[in-house]
Amino acid sequence: MLRAGCANVTLAGFSRGNRSERDTGAQNVFELGSTRNGAFAQRIIAVGKAMLSLGRSFRRIERPDLILARNLEMLALANRASLLWKTPIAYESLDIHRLLLRKDPVGATLRAVERLLARPARVLVTSSPAFVDNYFRPFRIIDAPVMLIENKVYYPSAAGPLAVVVRQGRPWRIGWFGALRCRRSLELLASFTRAMDGAVEVILRGRPSLNEFADFEGFVKNEPFIRFCGPYRNPEDLRAIYEDVDFSWAIDFFEAGQNSNWLLPNRLYESCLHGAVPIAMAGTQTASFLQQKNLGMILGEATPVALMTMFGQLDRAGYAEAQARIVQEPKSSWQHSKVDCTDLVERFRRLAAPDQTDVFSQLVA
Repeated sequence: MLRAGCANVTLAGFSRGNRSERDTGAQNVFELGSTRNGAFAQRIIAVGKAMLSLGRSFRRIERPDLILARNLEMLALANRASLLWKTPIAYESLDIHRLLLRKDPVGATLRAVERLLARPARVLVTSSPAFVDNYFRPFRIIDAPVMLIENKVYYPSAAGPLAVVVRQGRPWRIGWFGALRCRRSLELLASFTRAMDGAVEVILRGRPSLNEFADFEGFVKNEPFIRFCGPYRNPEDLRAIYEDVDFSWAIDFFEAGQNSNWLLPNRLYESCLHGAVPIAMAGTQTASFLQQKNLGMILGEATPVALMTMFGQLDRAGYAEAQARIVQEPKSSWQHSKVDCTDLVERFRRLAAPDQTDVFSQLVA
């Protein structure tokens, strides 16, 4: 979106695994080291090492107009880079880590660190208003304007029109796509599909967080009505994978009661854009979002019986009506346009240099 809005983007950060520059879509990429998923202590050490060598690492980067720090550890580095370049900072937070919410000295210390690091930021960029209402405001983390950028889909070229399709002659299909990290969801879906004895099947696609599952591959292999179909390209494969299913699993218990309740996930927007009916958990921001629009299906209890009751009351005509309501919603509810990209960069430009008129901003993300 930044590049589509005519920004020159330089990407600096840590790698995880064998990811290439092609994955990022950025031309200028500066790797500051590597981090491991869930290894919080290792990540702190990696940030410390990068902090010491930041001046050397960035010596080939032209001074940017704005630094966009895309999480807390990047905010620490952004503060250091801001001192080197005398450049303003925007702080982007798309998840609230459970350590930040602990009610003990560890949590209090981390929040104090975040409060200190966020002080120079000119704006908070986030994807759900619930993050602001439940964390940033109550804990007084940052005193800056909020820029809400939802996790809508962005296609470099416009997606094709949608059509209501009621598929006959096969079981209902639930698609769970993206970051697969919720063991409770997997176990719930396994119990539910077994109880339905083939009337409902589940398709998994994406990247499973293997440290959250004792044996992901073995578990799925032993489930007769669950299939894992590997990773996919985003956004290139979205239409194909969502049009292959009837429902989207928009439920996450990974950090239940906290981050999982507050987020508005990518799969919510992806599924609605492509005509799959989302299933959300009652009491979450996702459910509230759907209820305001009278869309989707809301699960009252996280049990196989509740799912069986939900699907037992559903027929093909009812599904067609639910899908039609989604398709009739303006596409702008689910998809960013080129105009949105231009507007985003313009807002950053004004934030970084309110006294300048040049619409081309250079951003370090």
